[in-house]
Amino acid sequence: MYSLLRPLLFLCSPERAHAITFGLLEATYRIPGVLVLFGAKKPDRATEVEVMGLRFPSPVGLAAGMDKDAKHVEAMAAIGFGSVEIGTLKPVPQPGNDRPRLFRLKADRALINRMGFNNGGVQAAVERLRKRKPGIIVGGNIGKNKVTPNEAAINDYISAFEALHAVVDYFVVNVSSPNTPGLRALQEKGPLLAILNELRRRDDAKDLHRPILLKIAPDLTNEQLDDIVSVVKESRIAGVIATNTTISREGLKTPKCAVEAIGAGGVSGAPLRQRSSQVVRYLRQRLPRPIVIIGVGGIDSAKAALEKLEAGADLVQLYTGLVYEGPALITRINQAYARWKAL
Repeated sequence: MYSLLRPLLFLCSPERAHAITFGLLEATYRIPGVLVLFGAKKPDRATEVEVMGLRFPSPVGLAAGMDKDAKHVEAMAAIGFGSVEIGTLKPVPQPGNDRPRLFRLKADRALINRMGFNNGGVQAAVERLRKRKPGIIVGGNIGKNKVTPNEAAINDYISAFEALHAVVDYFVVNVSSPNTPGLRALQEKGPLLAILNELRRRDDAKDLHRPILLKIAPDLTNEQLDDIVSVVKESRIAGVIATNTTISREGLKTPKCAVEAIGAGGVSGAPLRQRSSQVVRYLRQRLPRPIVIIGVGGIDSAKAALEKLEAGADLVQLYTGLVYEGPALITRINQAYARWKAL
């Protein structure tokens, strides 16, 4: 069914198509039998994964960026996701960058986005999450506001962390988006340790503990990845999400002139698959379990998902693959994972 709907959606701008898709999903997901027409199927016991002290119904999660404001958590769970990562959320609402800011590279099965952390702020998301159905694992992806200088960034992370702590199951510290000026500088060891150590200290002081993960860029060198390994070990956080979007434009099938006309932004989708898997493998060789690695980037098939798991990921996440393949992709990955797990 999605294969019939996708050409119509692709006639619209990507942001308009995004809004239409979620509108249709919200209107139909409670109607018995409708989601089955789109290939959606809730996971069963064969796909359960237990990591970070949490039992995930499925290893397939929704990556941050698609449901920034926690408006569609229940609908995302209904189409088969084992977890939903909201955000990136900041203390203060911000509109993001000027439109157009989301672009399809259809020849590459990819997207370019420069959304700029558009969201309604953390407090609005908190109110929605308080009303959600129990049993849905939600991750809170947090970042800094665009106007906050890097030297004060830690205050934004603390504010979002404190606001969300009671209503999410785990946290993701996002210092790797290419669309907020200067943000990636926070991946350097000094400022990163300061943020993570403070969040760990605050979590340790609470009765209920939340795992903290770090989301990193695919564009880091091996030396920078070694610093990430050191930071994870020193801060004693739960793990890493690898990877965010890339600023690289190498190897794209879309004509260079068309890509240059789009301008700045992070590339997601199939072109990211190989590099993100390399990063997962590199990190796993240096970060033994129970440190968690969540693989994301270029997962548009069951084969691509298993590639991440075989490289050392414990869980995977989708974004762009969902745009091109629809909810049936989640079902295919869950089925492949159940077979792989049984080997």
